[in-house]
Amino acid sequence: IPASLWGWSCVPALPWGWGCVSAAPRRCPTRPCLALGALMGAGDAAAQQLVERRGLQGHQGARTARMAAIGACFVGPVLGTWYQLLDRLVPGATKAAALKKMLLDQGGFAPCFLGCFLGVAGAANGLSLQETCSKLRQDYVDALLTNYCIWPPVQAANFYFVPLNHRLAVVQCVAVVWNCYLSWKANGP
Repeated sequence: IPASLWGWSCVPALPWGWGCVSAAPRRCPTRPCLALGALMGAGDAAAQQLVERRGLQGHQGARTARMAAIGACFVGPVLGTWYQLLDRLVPGATKAAALKKMLLDQGGFAPCFLGCFLGVAGAANGLSLQETCSKLRQDYVDALLTNYCIWPPVQAANFYFVPLNHRLAVVQCVAVVWNCYLSWKANGP
C-alpha cells in the first residue's frame, strides 16, 4: 500500500506498506520515528546492562540495532497511527474523554499490539514461526499483566494533559523502562 494513500506523501512506502507517522501526518515524521528507534535501542541497552548484567564485552550490538529498527519501523508508525485514530474516535480532552481513550487503548489496542510486537521481535531475532508462537505462549500473559501495572495511569494522564502532537514523546519517556522490560522479554530464554 503506497504511503500516499494514507496521506503521508512525504514518506516513501516501506516494502510492507508502512511509512513512519506522527501526530501530524502532513509534515514529514522521520524525526519522531528515529527518536522512537533510539529510545527502543536505549531500552535494549538498559536491559542488557542493568537487567541481564552482560557488561560491555557481552553486549550484543546487533540485538540493540534490531530493537532500534523495530522501534523506528514498526512501533513508531503503529503508535502514531493509533494516537491519531484514537483522537478521532474520542475527541476532546475532558476527564471522561481521557478515561474512554485509556480504556480503548488498554482494553483493545494494547493486547493486540503487544502480541504483534512480540511476533515481530521473534521474526527479527530469526525465530521460526513455531518458535515465535511458543515464545508468545510463554511470555504474552506476563507481559500483558505487567503492561496493566504501568500503562493505564500513564495513558490516562497522557490523554488528559498532553496535546496529541506530544503524546508519543511522553509515552516514549516512560517507555524507556518499559522498552527495557520488553527487550528482556523478547530476547530472553
